[in-house]
Amino acid sequence: MSTRYRIDVFGKEGCDKCKTLNRRLDKLLADEAWADFEKQYHDIETEPGIIAFCEAECLNPQRIPALLISTWDAATNTPRPLPNPAPGQPDPVCGKSRFYASLGLQTDYSESGRGVITPDMLTTVLRDARAATRT
Repeated sequence: MSTRYRIDVFGKEGCDKCKTLNRRLDKLLADEAWADFEKQYHDIETEPGIIAFCEAECLNPQRIPALLISTWDAATNTPRPLPNPAPGQPDPVCGKSRFYASLGLQTDYSESGRGVITPDMLTTVLRDARAATRT
């Protein structure tokens, strides 16, 4: 059985960067090459969205939109966040947008970050998820 991945996206209504991230991720996931990934969107301005946000335990509310990549735990049929393979080490593609301990991205609003999660950043973390689960 192949590994299944879940991408939890955290955003809010009226946020242009949130719309851009969702559009880019939907376009990427429409490609059959990424069929092992599914997306779950959480609006953090709703009760279910803020609960999911809090349960993630790794998100900075000042760096929304964000996404967290998990695998499915077969025993409980629940998502389990993947660890960042290099905690605290920004890479040339994702820079400061990488989470510290978990595999995911958050918006970098610094001058150098431009506040955008790019398509290259998305494919980088999806490839990292696959690499982390290879045996």
